[in-house]
Amino acid sequence: MKLFLHEEFEAVADKKQNPFEQTVEKDPEATVSPDLGDEVAEAPVEKIVENELEQMESALIKAEEELVTHRDAMLRMQAEMENLRKRLIRDLEKSRKLALERIMKDLLQVRDSMELGLETDSESATAEQLLEGQALTFKLFDKVLQDHDLELIDPQGEPFNPEFHQAVTVLPSDEIEPNSVVEVLQKGFKLHDRLLRPAMVVVSGKP
Repeated sequence: MKLFLHEEFEAVADKKQNPFEQTVEKDPEATVSPDLGDEVAEAPVEKIVENELEQMESALIKAEEELVTHRDAMLRMQAEMENLRKRLIRDLEKSRKLALERIMKDLLQVRDSMELGLETDSESATAEQLLEGQALTFKLFDKVLQDHDLELIDPQGEPFNPEFHQAVTVLPSDEIEPNSVVEVLQKGFKLHDRLLRPAMVVVSGKP
């Protein structure tokens, strides 16, 4: 009996001396790393960020390609517009030169006629012959003007038109309708329906 109590006392004493030394059974499969949860949570976020960065990079590359394409198209359009402008200027200049060439060629006939008139011996030629030569020259010159769309404005007896006539004075009259052209002091001209020079006229008025 004494021996049994002694052994129990020693067992209790050992437990008091080593209160923290207790055997704990651990399940090896239940052991979890303290950082495993964080890694599992962070993995999807990194994947999402990586995918977004790839999409942004792809969109940026596409935008740069489109920018290059639009810039090239704009440069080509500018070059085409410049070429068109230069071509129009050349064509306009060419047309102007051709039109002037036609006029000068036709005026050479008038010059030749005038030169022949000047070479005529004034002593042997009669006044009638000289006047006839001048009339032919004037007729030839007038034809050249008409061929180049120059239109004569001779409003004798017509109603006054301020668009093509310029009144120099007003002449009161009982016989002529008021605001009518009584006399043409200087004839006018139009070119392609555009006024070159108004006709200088005398207009009738009420007495």
